[in-house]
Amino acid sequence: MTASLPDGRERLFLFDTTLRDGAQTTGVDFSLEDKLKIAALLDELGIDYVEGGYPGANPTDTALFAKRRPVKARFTAFGMTKRAGRSAANDPGVAALLDAEADAICFVAKAWDYHVHVALGCTLDENIEGIADSVSAARGRGREVLVDCEHFFDGYKANPDYALACARTAFESGARWVVLCDTNGGTLPEEVEAIVTAVTAVVPGANLGIHAHNDTEQAVANTLAAVRAGCRQIQGTLNGLGERCGNANLTSLIPTLLLKPAYAERFAIGVSQEKLRHLTKISRQLDELINRPPNRHAPYVGAAAFATKAGIHASAVLKEPETYEHVPPETVGNRRHVLVSEQAGKSNVLAELERVGLTVAKDDPRVVRILDEVKERESLGYAYEGADASFFLLAKRVMGEVPAFFAVERFKVNVERRYNAAGDLVTFSEATVKVKVGDEVLISAAEGNGPVNALDAALRKDLGKYQRFIEDLELVDFRVRILNGGTGAVTRVLIESRDRAGETWTTVGVSANIIDASFQALTDSITYKLVKDGAGV
Repeated sequence: MTASLPDGRERLFLFDTTLRDGAQTTGVDFSLEDKLKIAALLDELGIDYVEGGYPGANPTDTALFAKRRPVKARFTAFGMTKRAGRSAANDPGVAALLDAEADAICFVAKAWDYHVHVALGCTLDENIEGIADSVSAARGRGREVLVDCEHFFDGYKANPDYALACARTAFESGARWVVLCDTNGGTLPEEVEAIVTAVTAVVPGANLGIHAHNDTEQAVANTLAAVRAGCRQIQGTLNGLGERCGNANLTSLIPTLLLKPAYAERFAIGVSQEKLRHLTKISRQLDELINRPPNRHAPYVGAAAFATKAGIHASAVLKEPETYEHVPPETVGNRRHVLVSEQAGKSNVLAELERVGLTVAKDDPRVVRILDEVKERESLGYAYEGADASFFLLAKRVMGEVPAFFAVERFKVNVERRYNAAGDLVTFSEATVKVKVGDEVLISAAEGNGPVNALDAALRKDLGKYQRFIEDLELVDFRVRILNGGTGAVTRVLIESRDRAGETWTTVGVSANIIDASFQALTDSITYKLVKDGAGV
């Protein structure tokens, strides 16, 4: 590997630890299949190193490293240096790493004297010996070696000589990368920059990496500070996954390195401008895989990252996007979104109408009617910022362009709590819906895992001549917000739906009754599907 390129820029290497450190996120558990899918996403993006996990620590990671994985990235196994009192050859943990089907091995080593005494219970010299012997053993097996110097920054502040001795030992024993870890996430950017600068006198920057945690919301800033000071490997996770507050977010770092001249003119990474256009999609694929809603306010890739709500801002964005956008949204695969809200003016409405595919002249009186309708409904609790499909239908209805596909004459939901035949206390939900489609009256009943699920199943069970248009429709997310206090509070429900083509859309319903609010959102979702698929009447 070389650190310099023909154009004079230096190469930065990206190391992803989503599969290992990211798996420590509360509520996140990766199966073997999950890890393989995520590794493929990372490989597609152009990540240099993919850290798969800790072979020998659990069955999933052991299986992951049981055979060679077809990734272009350097597939990396993680584990501890040898324990004190035994040789690397006789340490089961080191043996599991050496036997793993991996391109590289990343050893974690204590670099804070306090942790050596308290956590390891050995002498400072024994810890140094463990680093040297473990690196030498891995090098002897032909592996590229990394050493994560755990708690390095806290260790440096407590005992700089010992922290530097750990880093120096790792490098002189043959480690390709000596990674400085802000394990507790409490170091500030100016401290990181000063300490990394000091370390470069002992270990060349071309062999230094940075691993920052986000406990002070500065992991990205600390990573960039380390790069400025000399580190040439960046460790982090997709979407900032990680224990406690997470790790340095590669989803923020990658576009910053590629799009901001201060870094793009000095450094090159393995992610191309073309691959960068897939970043938003990859970020959301990861969230879908771990079954959590995407962070709407995430930099670069969030749904709100390029959203404008205030009317005067929207007007400026429409004239010249650079007025309120620091990079073009399409460079990261995102899109501009001018929100429609009670703060909006005509500019917002026109921009949003255009975005959802509705062309209306500026002087069309229907624009004002749409704006008035939005403001009236938002005063009742509706919100269209995150419900594009409901806004689309609202506008089409004002314009008289939504066919009367079906009319719900009534619905009923029963929720019963009872003991089943096995003697277990269970909750049972059943819904009945009476729908009129043209001259045909249809009554459908369905059971569900809760009242909303039962209603959804009953409503979509039989829509007569429109049934074929909704066969592939599925509900993928259901969010509830209470707008005021008490048991009689007004409730807003957002429902996200998806079809076979992978298109998703969100609809909104509002009512003092959560079932009624949910039903509004459900019927809007079905109506939107029929409109977009050109069902006709």
